[in-house]
Amino acid sequence: MSNSASAAAMPRPRIPVELIIAAGCAISILSFGPRSSIGAFQRDVLVDNGWTRDVFSLAIALQNLLWGLGQPLAGGFADRFGAVRVLIAGAALYAAGLVLMGLSTTPLMFGLSAGALIGLGLSGASFNLVLGAFGRLVPENRRSMAFGFGTAAGSLGQFLFAPLAVGLIQSFGWRNTSFIFAGMLILIAPLAFALATPREKAPAEGAAPAPSIGEAIRQAFTHRSYVLLVTGYFTCGFQLAFITTHFQIYLTDKGLDPRVGGWAFAMIGIFNMVGSLTSGWLGTRMPRRYILSFIYFARAATTLVFLMIPASPASALIFGAVTGLLWLSTVPPTSSLVGLMFGTRNFSMLFGFAFVSHQIGGFLGALLGGAIYEQTGSYMPVWALSIFFGVASALINLPIEEKPAEPKVVAA
Repeated sequence: MSNSASAAAMPRPRIPVELIIAAGCAISILSFGPRSSIGAFQRDVLVDNGWTRDVFSLAIALQNLLWGLGQPLAGGFADRFGAVRVLIAGAALYAAGLVLMGLSTTPLMFGLSAGALIGLGLSGASFNLVLGAFGRLVPENRRSMAFGFGTAAGSLGQFLFAPLAVGLIQSFGWRNTSFIFAGMLILIAPLAFALATPREKAPAEGAAPAPSIGEAIRQAFTHRSYVLLVTGYFTCGFQLAFITTHFQIYLTDKGLDPRVGGWAFAMIGIFNMVGSLTSGWLGTRMPRRYILSFIYFARAATTLVFLMIPASPASALIFGAVTGLLWLSTVPPTSSLVGLMFGTRNFSMLFGFAFVSHQIGGFLGALLGGAIYEQTGSYMPVWALSIFFGVASALINLPIEEKPAEPKVVAA
């Protein structure tokens, strides 16, 4: 046997699960941090360029939409060819988008950079791809907690980057801050190699052929519980994108210092770590549909109380803390339900389709926030929609059946 053949036949060294989780968490921090701090840029971007809020909102809405639409494609590539190349390509697009955002002087250039490029980059470099890699590399008995850690790491990125963005913008300007964040994303490339997932293997001779991508998609979208899960996930995206884009400027409209908004958003990040880990832990001990229903209803109730009391630093920080507990805590039960229903073979792609629904909601949350504000001078109609969608999704998730789909997609 030749040396090259021998090398090809040698098994790859097994990476410890702890290292896989640590590398995935680091990627989640780096990718989610700059994106989650985008609201801190809004006021300076608008003042510097003389734009109205609907220009900024349209770009962030486009970012959310393309992040969602690109997710099944990125997930499908990761499922078939491994996660490393997809993560590196996504990070490159993301960094390029931040650089060009910092150079933007027209609404079109800002929309293409902050919107299109960053959105497509996120589809290949966000925590969704990390969760897909965890689904393949982490043993089933540790998978729910791994999903919780990966999601919580994104929250840590939000906690770290929200006040960092405010400080950097005040010291160096929003353009230089976008360049600094772009440089940080380079670190994703070496970290991605710890998440090297095996390529899809051909079925053994005599084994039943694996379902095609089309068959897997058809099975998913004729499965009632998956459709309910995907439909309810729309609300999560709507609420998160609206708050991410408009919450900080909403607080400044109420007369609060911009630093209050930065720290309130950081509170969302730090408490989200607790919420995501708790959600992942509970997902191994109780029905996940009940977890999701509670989260959506609690978000609606929290928003209603926040709007009923006068805006103050204390109310903003408390809202941030409570919202943080409910922020990305939907991800561990949603992702683990997708894995339970269909196995891990097409996990990244099928979770990606759920994420499309999430990001369509995100598109509308970001877009309507700016458009309705410019028409009415108030964010109140969008806050009301957020409450309505929360109650609706709480009800939608209750009938979900937590069992494998039949016939089950073949596990990897």
